[in-house]
Amino acid sequence: MSSDEVYSRLKKNRKKKRGPVFQITMWVLFFLVVLFLVGCGVFTYYASTAPNISYKTLSSDNSTTIYDRNGKVISRLGMQNRDYVKQKDIPENMKNAIISVEDRHFYTDKGVDPVRIAGAAVNNLFGGGGLQGGSTLTQQLVKLSVFSTKASDQTIKRKAQEAWLATKVNREYSKQQILEFYINKVYMGNNAYGMQTASEVMYHKPLSELDLAQTALLAGLPQAPVAYNPVHNPKYATSRRNQVLEAMVKNKAITRKQANQAEQEDVQAGIDKQNVDKTPTQKDEKYADAYIGQVLQEMNQKGYKLNAGNKVYTNIDMDTQKQMYQLANDDNSGLNFPNNDFQIGATMTNPNNGKIVAMLGSRKQNIQFGLNRAVQTDHSSGSTMKPLMDYGPAIEYLNYPTYQPVKDTPYTYPGTNRQLHDFDNKYEGTMTMRQALVESRNIPAIRTLEAVGVPRATEFLNGLGMSFKEPLNLQNGIGAYISTKQEAAAYAAFANGGTYYKPYAISKVETPTGETKTYSPSGKEAMSESTAFMITDMLKGVMTDPKGSGTAANIPGLNQAGKTGTTQYPDDWLSSVPENSSMDSWFTGYTKNLSLSVWTGYDKPLEPGHYISQSQSKIAQLFYKEIMQNASQDLPNDNWTKPANVVKTKVDNQTQYYIAGHAGDLKENVIKNNTQAGQTADNKAVVNLPNNQPNKQEEQTTDKNTNSGTTANNEQKPAATPQTNNNEKQTNPEPAPNNGGNSQQQNNSQPTTGTNNQTAPANNQGGNNQTANQPQPTAGTK
Repeated sequence: MSSDEVYSRLKKNRKKKRGPVFQITMWVLFFLVVLFLVGCGVFTYYASTAPNISYKTLSSDNSTTIYDRNGKVISRLGMQNRDYVKQKDIPENMKNAIISVEDRHFYTDKGVDPVRIAGAAVNNLFGGGGLQGGSTLTQQLVKLSVFSTKASDQTIKRKAQEAWLATKVNREYSKQQILEFYINKVYMGNNAYGMQTASEVMYHKPLSELDLAQTALLAGLPQAPVAYNPVHNPKYATSRRNQVLEAMVKNKAITRKQANQAEQEDVQAGIDKQNVDKTPTQKDEKYADAYIGQVLQEMNQKGYKLNAGNKVYTNIDMDTQKQMYQLANDDNSGLNFPNNDFQIGATMTNPNNGKIVAMLGSRKQNIQFGLNRAVQTDHSSGSTMKPLMDYGPAIEYLNYPTYQPVKDTPYTYPGTNRQLHDFDNKYEGTMTMRQALVESRNIPAIRTLEAVGVPRATEFLNGLGMSFKEPLNLQNGIGAYISTKQEAAAYAAFANGGTYYKPYAISKVETPTGETKTYSPSGKEAMSESTAFMITDMLKGVMTDPKGSGTAANIPGLNQAGKTGTTQYPDDWLSSVPENSSMDSWFTGYTKNLSLSVWTGYDKPLEPGHYISQSQSKIAQLFYKEIMQNASQDLPNDNWTKPANVVKTKVDNQTQYYIAGHAGDLKENVIKNNTQAGQTADNKAVVNLPNNQPNKQEEQTTDKNTNSGTTANNEQKPAATPQTNNNEKQTNPEPAPNNGGNSQQQNNSQPTTGTNNQTAPANNQGGNNQTANQPQPTAGTK
């Protein structure tokens, strides 16, 4: 074989050897090089956008500072929950325990562990979840100082920034300083930050006086403070403590004999079990306790941590907030609270944006962040539900005029033998919708709801931010389980012309990294402007009409509207309380600038003496009056303007309104049966004025101001053509005028009973904390 042939064969063999395998290998290498370069580029970009980190950030207590609407500090939560310990006072056992269980290479690494970072990156790329593990102790410090600790936030971007900042911290601070920062930064449970704080809370002594077993327990707590709580979960706490001790043995920080001895010690030894669950002392901001609790709830919902060093700007008006607190807690306030068990919950909002202006959760309560009755839903709202579920939907969906004839005649709930009555066991015959609402008669309200239909009424309530776990029924038309926060926001939609704004306390949050997030929920249309105006015009009379149920809340000269509400005891408790006693008393009212809802009563109304007397039922009205009067002093006193599609008219010499094209049926004597004209619908809540005494404010606001300049020339008489619902069934033998679209059904064949058999609201709103042994109250009567 010649040399040329040999060379030719070798050449062919080389080509074979550089076949597909070789090519794939080269492509893989090329891909890895490109991936490395891209990774370096991405890392560089992420690092360049990392937040600043400073000594203050690393060493500060990261307390949350809460400001009022004027930028004044009202609370620094977490500020006093940390006993800072310097490195010279940190025992070696504590340092060794932390290093052994968290980062065995702490003293030799450069702030990051490349192998861990690579593994975390692969998990993020191919595992489909957040990054797990991979953090050195220095990285954990960075995370605690400037980043969220939520698993969902552990993205590759955050990991890159975390690694970059960790190397920076490692260059600028000694290992002992980093340990000091970490030991003072970690969360130890129960709102305590730092291991020195936990040591004082649990053992009443500093870190330097703890034995080995106690030291190991504290070193292991930050991983899961609740799960490893030695009082509530001693089994898991013991396991975690022993895990730390074993890590110390492996790291040659202690001997096997020392570990065995420490593991034999009871994990609860030396712990003050009564003190371990107590929150460390915080700044006492008693006036805004309930409001701050609401702020914390919103922070949690938005993903902010209490220990993140955020600045939280709120909508609170501290002047109004302090007045609420003082009026409820000052024994000389003039409201004559019967005893210290008598409670109150109140919420004030701005109707034009949903901002919570003030919130009161209790009175005579010395527990920080105790029960906030302003947001509880375990008390029936009584008759404050009538504008929301009965008359508001009737105008919105059925175009009822304010003079719509409604019947206060014997009524039995369809399909049952349960009969409905007012407290006085009387009927007023046919009356206008306005008068029925002003006097807070129950039967006309339920008949109106029946005409609307519960599904549409429920839809109306949903638009006002109210949802319920169980379907509503007719009985809820005179009471449902909602909170003052919900009701203030719902009535605010009447005040602003029909727009619902979800109530909110936080307006802005600034993080330590300089990020700012503002909050301003957009409103949504809940009803027409005409519905809001006509309900408002009727609700004015609740306070200004001599027969109105809320005259004690009237503020002369102020343009306002509102509604009372009470709930009565069930039949089997009536003999245990005085006549005309109530379980709950509400008042919700508003101006164009503010909406305020107030509940008063007892947490346990079935205990002896825990009833609301007839005079005490006015406390909610008087509280409203005092707060609203003061809060409105520097605000415009604008009246509501009649929408263009609402027509003003006169019925029996009283100003009334209807929606253009829906005048309904007008007859001369539909207002009421005169045989009972002198009866007040609620002799429990009304300030009895002489019937011949004119009410100047009513005259002014209905005839002039209400219409913002409309004159007698555009007053119209409604057409005589009735609006008849073809499905209407009238079985009541009493003669009555046409109800203009009212599809109510009546059943006179069943006997009537006294008011004590009045049926209670049947549905609780989601979140109801009412106990099983608390009976359902009788529905609202005023």
